[in-house]
Amino acid sequence: MTSVDAIVIGSGPNGLAAAVTLARAGLSVHVYERNATPGGGVRTEEITLPGFRHDICSAVHPLALASGFFRKFGLADRVPFITPSASYGHPLPDGEVAVAYRDLERTADALGPDGPAWRALLGPLARNADAVAQFTGSSLLQVPRNPLVAARFGLTALSQGGPWWNLPFRTPKPGALLTGVIAHATLPLPNLAASAAGLALATYAHARGWPIPVGGSQAIADAMVDDLRAHGGEVVTGAAIESLGELPDARAILFDTHVAIAARLGEDLLPADYLRRVAGFRDGNGVFKIDFALSGPVPWTNPELLETATVHLGGERGAIARSERVVAAGRESDDPYVLVAQPTLFDPSRAPAGKHVLWAYTHVPRGSTSDRSEAVIAQIERFAPGFRDLILAKTTRTAHELEGYNPSYIGGDISSGMPDLSQLVMRPVLSTDPWRMPGRGLYLASSSAVPGPGVHGLAGYYAARSALRHEFGVTRMPSLTPDRPAAAPGAPASGFNQTTGFIEEEIA
Repeated sequence: MTSVDAIVIGSGPNGLAAAVTLARAGLSVHVYERNATPGGGVRTEEITLPGFRHDICSAVHPLALASGFFRKFGLADRVPFITPSASYGHPLPDGEVAVAYRDLERTADALGPDGPAWRALLGPLARNADAVAQFTGSSLLQVPRNPLVAARFGLTALSQGGPWWNLPFRTPKPGALLTGVIAHATLPLPNLAASAAGLALATYAHARGWPIPVGGSQAIADAMVDDLRAHGGEVVTGAAIESLGELPDARAILFDTHVAIAARLGEDLLPADYLRRVAGFRDGNGVFKIDFALSGPVPWTNPELLETATVHLGGERGAIARSERVVAAGRESDDPYVLVAQPTLFDPSRAPAGKHVLWAYTHVPRGSTSDRSEAVIAQIERFAPGFRDLILAKTTRTAHELEGYNPSYIGGDISSGMPDLSQLVMRPVLSTDPWRMPGRGLYLASSSAVPGPGVHGLAGYYAARSALRHEFGVTRMPSLTPDRPAAAPGAPASGFNQTTGFIEEEIA
């Protein structure tokens, strides 16, 4: 086997972000992917009936327009996105509905007496969405570029992450609307880290919206693979790497895997102290995923829900919190929180004419082997009577089966490590450069590293940045835009801080 400059193990959005960045710097790059197609968490396949294209993991992409990496990469210029007028919706048991429209004022008006509180909570953050993205998409050990925005964000997260979270509101609607997005974090509620994650997503809902890629999430991976190959990189699929000895010689190896997998593969090169530290990295609870082929659109009782691709189900704020606490205690909820995506309302190319696909998951205890199909269907039927009659076919994956599909989803944890507060700071260890592993030439470029879960590419980008500096002496990051040439390796630094070791202009 011939040697290469850099190898990336895993082809999720973080791995591809790392590979693209390295290739743009003029390095030879090989990506190894265990599945038959690249993409990791951004794949789209026909898994129910012919002509029905389903997103296997991620479906709706707020971070595609907010991520510093994707903005530098020009993703919106490479992939057509559709951004619904409403980012997410939440039906309530009394027949009411709350909707987070892209238009903040429309949202506030629809919330009636709680409109001013919603406007005060999210308006300042939405107006500074880029600063929010920079702060939340970077290491929490760095000084934020905009301390005032970071302070406001922290105080707002604190207000929604503790037992006093209902204080700003007088009606159930805004609390339920926020809790639906906060619950994405798969943590017991209320919770500060979950609140922060949800507030960032809620901020983007009113800034750039929550877009979906035309044709499915695979379009994101395809755009990145196309750019990688255009700059000399290679992708090897069907390659489950069980030992680094299977790989060509390389100056840098980047792992787009769970940190436990990276530690196992690099065990002989890593110091015992580091191995002990990452052995304590904790995994979160899992998800049960279900995909439907439907004969028609979901018959929501509230027609406002047809304006959004994302619907959160589970009732009022307190009911969702109880459900998430039940899962955190290792049990299945009788009244589960269910996250639903309905892309064919806006992208009919994913199903035969007049037909639809529906994506849904619910949270379950880590490693669960339970089929939660009936619980998910019943929760959808609760807010959309007649839904069951539209089902043509379905495909399911238990939490245990999700790990079989992607070994980085240990126990079905799609975050590759619990995203609680301690593990957002120490992800996977406490370091100003957490992507650099202490084995020569080894780097962690996955959701197990800062800034954590989500389709943003930032962990891979930061790992590539660290590798360029430490292994190749490159201190000027290459251009990632579609129409500019790559910078030459070793070009003089631009914005490089000798004290911190960070290329400051390149932080998201």
